[in-house]
Amino acid sequence: MQHLDHDHFLVPTGKKVTLDDYPCDATPGIANKAAAEDDLDADRKALSEAQSVLWASAEYSVMIILQAMDAAGKDGTIKHVMSGLNPQGVEVHSFKAPNSEELLQPFLWRPLRVMPARGRIALFNRSYYEETLVVRVHPEFLDAQRLPESQTAKGIDKLWESRYNEINTMERWWTNNNMLVLKFFLHVSREEQKKRFLERIDDPEKHWKFNSGDIRERGYWNEYMRAYEQMLAATSTEYAPWHVIPADKKWYARAAVADVITKRINELKLEYPKISASEKAKLAESRASLMAEKD
Repeated sequence: MQHLDHDHFLVPTGKKVTLDDYPCDATPGIANKAAAEDDLDADRKALSEAQSVLWASAEYSVMIILQAMDAAGKDGTIKHVMSGLNPQGVEVHSFKAPNSEELLQPFLWRPLRVMPARGRIALFNRSYYEETLVVRVHPEFLDAQRLPESQTAKGIDKLWESRYNEINTMERWWTNNNMLVLKFFLHVSREEQKKRFLERIDDPEKHWKFNSGDIRERGYWNEYMRAYEQMLAATSTEYAPWHVIPADKKWYARAAVADVITKRINELKLEYPKISASEKAKLAESRASLMAEKD
């Protein structure tokens, strides 16, 4: 998808973010759904090839983070974008509400436990960023985390600032150790979310997708938008920038995410491992031995 301008999605480093400046229904660079499906198919093939080299070279790992409001299309994006990959080299992790064990650990303990080894790809369906989003909208959730007084003594605003700094430090450490960190916010409009919720309610085959708690969270839409704006501004860095992807049209969001992932992995310019002259000689000997066998 050479015509897609990835800079259109990037959140600039160190600047205030206003999500109203990022349209939800735009489709820059792709003419229509049919074109998007062609582009997605091409990127899936390219991504499969890139994964093979990533695995063989074992030089880099890839972390893909998807954040979004409910019904923005995270699950569908994972299904359509990653369907062509070898499952042996991919892990998908969903960050639901922390359990009793996780509540007793620092909030970045969870991602550190499942960070991908070199040669592998990890995809986070929601992530550790929830601790600066849903917890910011619902600060009462902090009560169960038993935070040290040193983290709360300076006030709640300082707590979020501290978490942003810790996230940036961790992601810097990751990138310094050859991890490619790709972060996507699927930007769905409130109107489109309503439409998708109604589809889940009205279609018996989609009832399993609906959670009444999603309607309750929808009532905090403005608070979530402010939390996202502050989080994006604080954690979009040169080494791990955020991409805001228009998500009102699922076909566009999937094609755009696939294209960014493929392009960024290819920019690593990975190669299959090269063997030494002595190893080449052994290959020749092995070939000669196989050819000399009598069927």
